[in-house]
Amino acid sequence: MALLVLFSTGATGANHVTGSVRNQSRGEPAAGDEVILIRLGNGMSEEARAKTDAQGAFTLNVQRPDKPHLVRVFHQGVSYDQQVSAGQARSIKVFDAATQVQGITGAIEILRTGTNGDLLHVSDLVEIKNVSSPPLTQVGEHTFEVYLPAIAKIDSVMAAGPDDTGMMISVTPVPGQPGHYTVNFPLRPGATKFAFNYDLPYHGHVVFQTKHAYPLQQLAVMIPPAMKFSSPSPAFEILATGNSRYQVHLVNQVKAGEGPEFEVSGTGVLPPPGHPAKTQSPSLLPLNPAQPALARTALPVLARIDSPLKQQARPPSQSLVLAGVTFFLLAACTLLIWRGRTARSFSAEPTVAPRVR
Repeated sequence: MALLVLFSTGATGANHVTGSVRNQSRGEPAAGDEVILIRLGNGMSEEARAKTDAQGAFTLNVQRPDKPHLVRVFHQGVSYDQQVSAGQARSIKVFDAATQVQGITGAIEILRTGTNGDLLHVSDLVEIKNVSSPPLTQVGEHTFEVYLPAIAKIDSVMAAGPDDTGMMISVTPVPGQPGHYTVNFPLRPGATKFAFNYDLPYHGHVVFQTKHAYPLQQLAVMIPPAMKFSSPSPAFEILATGNSRYQVHLVNQVKAGEGPEFEVSGTGVLPPPGHPAKTQSPSLLPLNPAQPALARTALPVLARIDSPLKQQARPPSQSLVLAGVTFFLLAACTLLIWRGRTARSFSAEPTVAPRVR
């Protein structure tokens, strides 16, 4: 879940946190939800917990106001995290949960590739949108499905809900269907982002046959300039990105099910670190087999993917994917640093979860 930080303000009420929880699905206060105050630092430590009252209100005592904290609300088994300033009343939005929700569709998928010796490393970045009405969170063991190449060796998988920083998750293989995996991660109203990072044996070229659980507005393939792209589908177009450090090939309006086939060939890596930030996208890190999988992970932070370029006179197809790539690239470096510092300590801590009575 998102690790949004709460700092003491030093004002009146700085030793407690107050707020209210509202059920956006029903348009009413969320009574009886469990609220947990989590102290961050070397791991995650529960500091206080309470239940919301009939008006959805709660109060939590802060034992260590000098430390960063996180407020986590559980509603129907799904957690919702939010930044809250000490002494201020804030409304935290939660949603009813259902196993099948209408209004979930794909937005954009970006496949980033680069060679690493006899391997091709791929980061498959997917954004899913939940525009259900009334808004509901989809939950269950199979909230999302992904289709990777049958011989893919997964490095890591990450997910982020709306406004979340991201977390490592696991996937479950579908028996008898190599490359087909299911994900158990709640699809909250808004945008949910996934990153599937994997390696493929590489002998100069690889053919991808894409398959999609949901229709997509756009599918983009991002490769180093030294590599070659080809596809029997005439729907792919080359985007004039203005950046010589990568090339992007795009197809619009991809239907659910089997998608376009394409091939990448040659060798190349995306730009190494050390270039000035204004001329290099920070997440395009070289592939290093000595690095742990975590250090090679990328998360598709694609929120508001069309907003940065709205004032530019670009065609809609370019605006959407270029803004999406830009958001992802600018955010990934910060995310990687944060994940590297926190993953070990967080994984060693017990999960902070609602109590079963």
